[in-house]
Amino acid sequence: MNKKYDIVIIGSGLGGLVSAILLAKEGKSVCVLEKNNQYGGNLQTFVRDKTIFDTGIHYIGGLAEGQNLYKYFSYIGIMDRLKLKKMNEDAFDVISFDDDATEYPHAQGYENFIKQLAVHFPEEEATIRKYCEKLIYTCDSFPLYNLKQGEGYQSEILSINAKEYLDELTDNEKLKAVLAGSNFLYAGIADKTPFYVHALSVNSYIQSSWRCINGGSQITKLLIKELRKYGGEVYKRREVVGFGFEDEKLVSVKTKNGEEYFGNLFISNIEPKTTLKMIGEDKFRKSYFSRIQSLEVLPSAFSLYLVFKPNTFKYLNHNYYHFRESTRVWNANEYTQSSWPEAYMASMNISDENQIWAESLTAITYLKFEEFEAWAATHNTVSEKGDRGASYEKYKAEKAEAFLSEIEKKFPGIRDCIQSMHTSTPLSYRDYIGGHNGNLYGYIKDSNNPMKTFISPKTKLENLYLTGQSINMHGVLGVTIGAVVTCSEILGKDYLINKINSELEQ
Repeated sequence: MNKKYDIVIIGSGLGGLVSAILLAKEGKSVCVLEKNNQYGGNLQTFVRDKTIFDTGIHYIGGLAEGQNLYKYFSYIGIMDRLKLKKMNEDAFDVISFDDDATEYPHAQGYENFIKQLAVHFPEEEATIRKYCEKLIYTCDSFPLYNLKQGEGYQSEILSINAKEYLDELTDNEKLKAVLAGSNFLYAGIADKTPFYVHALSVNSYIQSSWRCINGGSQITKLLIKELRKYGGEVYKRREVVGFGFEDEKLVSVKTKNGEEYFGNLFISNIEPKTTLKMIGEDKFRKSYFSRIQSLEVLPSAFSLYLVFKPNTFKYLNHNYYHFRESTRVWNANEYTQSSWPEAYMASMNISDENQIWAESLTAITYLKFEEFEAWAATHNTVSEKGDRGASYEKYKAEKAEAFLSEIEKKFPGIRDCIQSMHTSTPLSYRDYIGGHNGNLYGYIKDSNNPMKTFISPKTKLENLYLTGQSINMHGVLGVTIGAVVTCSEILGKDYLINKINSELEQ
């Protein structure tokens, strides 16, 4: 393989594929290398018992005409071919608690969001409106979020803590719990998570919320089709294991199967800690290398995938964020062995626009990687099978049973509807998605020290760039914007945003 490309991209997650299209559209020769059998990173789907499950994308926001992700997806050429189902307008997310029979809705559209919550908190309507205004103001502080140029007025908002903001907003403890109730979206941590992370995560869903019919891997397929249209190349089962240098300049990547891919520029869509370790500590300033390696990762997760017997469980066109106690909304990841699981998110896949019966349900809860330390040396994926052993299977089964028992409290009789049950552990997330210790969303953003967790897409190596959920924000929108940020470093910031906007206006 002595072919040389303008850009070689490592990892075919959303950040890698969007970067590839943005650069291929500019006439660059682009090659994307993926270690797994399936492209797409967090967009991957898998099939169990003839039923499709999503790995990481359970719903998407901002896809109505004129909204931010709609514009980005239109520019990269995939918007008009997505198969989507709009979620319940009056409650796309439902927040619920064991200690309260009420189900609290998060509705689509800001006026509707206020109206639906005011039913449960009539005396707090002005507070809810003030909260919504703060969300919008915060999102407007990030120009690329709305396809605008400029640096924004970020410094003042990076250090606002989400929990502290809600504590100052109102004394109504239940309302605070409800407003923070979907914080599983970003693995909220009480004394660290900035309000902007909360705002950027929930705003696009309030604008509009959608499920992908038959799973999020359709996004991957459309992206690859689009990339190939522009002459881009993409290869799976090409695990990058090393880098080639000539006179201290990065010139190639080397794959496990002995191939070498040469390029002028390189973009890593794999985890930054892993990227730097693979290239070598000696190639970076000690302070930079140490800072990246010392970043704390967000918690990992345990997921249950339930396949239902036909026509036994009604399809619900919303998600549930359920907590055992409304006072523990910010602390559900600090569980004890006896209190686990304290909270979970439950979501349904959809295979048909007019779904009446659910085919499946995915439930996700926090689980610390340390609980699986005993099997940390094992590795298992479709392309590289490995056996973690009987003790792992036994522990996993015990966790699944404890989690299902918790879900059964919310959905009595669900057990009788189950045809089969499947699981993912922190090790599954680590091996398939590549996150450090199987974390959900990259590194902890800290309102106490906002710049510590800032990672520039441009590294200290002149021709190496980074993209993916650790660079800007996680989630479909965050990673797409992150890819724009990465490509702006290569193409010029004003140039790229101008080009996207002018093409959308045509």
